[in-house]
Amino acid sequence: MAKYFDVHPENPQRRTISTVAGLIRSDALVAYPTDSCYALGSRLGSREGINRIRSIRRLDDRHHFTLVCENFAQLGQFVQIDNDVFRAIKAATPGRYTFILPATKEVPRQLLHPKKKTVGVRIPDHAVVQALLSELGEPLLSSTLLLPDEEEPLTQGWEIKERLDHEVDAVLDSGDCGTEPTTVIDFSDGEVTIVREGAGDISRFE
Repeated sequence: MAKYFDVHPENPQRRTISTVAGLIRSDALVAYPTDSCYALGSRLGSREGINRIRSIRRLDDRHHFTLVCENFAQLGQFVQIDNDVFRAIKAATPGRYTFILPATKEVPRQLLHPKKKTVGVRIPDHAVVQALLSELGEPLLSSTLLLPDEEEPLTQGWEIKERLDHEVDAVLDSGDCGTEPTTVIDFSDGEVTIVREGAGDISRFE
């Protein structure tokens, strides 16, 4: 049965955030809010976390996982960015974008796209996940909480708790955070490719 934590969306309770971070360090799989719908998150190096997310979402090995980072300095440890891409991403973060880039050796191999050796990265603009990332001191391995055969992600913490009670270890609820996932931009081959148009404005990348 999943543990349930109700937090303020703008001023999350520090003790609750610390408790959830401790669960993640112990390999827990957590449903948590972002600035563009809820997501599933686990410890960066957790093979079990990867397998459980794949199982819940029925993902194959070509799915791009996302490293949700606290800030740009942290993001830069895990992906390779040239000057032009740096400026484009810097101008759009924090925000509702996921960027696909060549991974550095800091990224566990099981997270990489099997052929492209790329990974998704993002910096969310949401107080709860920012507090959680600050407490963790490392990125969250993450994927949008979109269940198989459903068109929109789950957006209510109580519903996530009800439906995934035996599949996740904890639900961090800060209220409705929308149903539109991030806009996904692929910079991995030197060109700008819009993979998915979502919550982030695509005009700056067109």
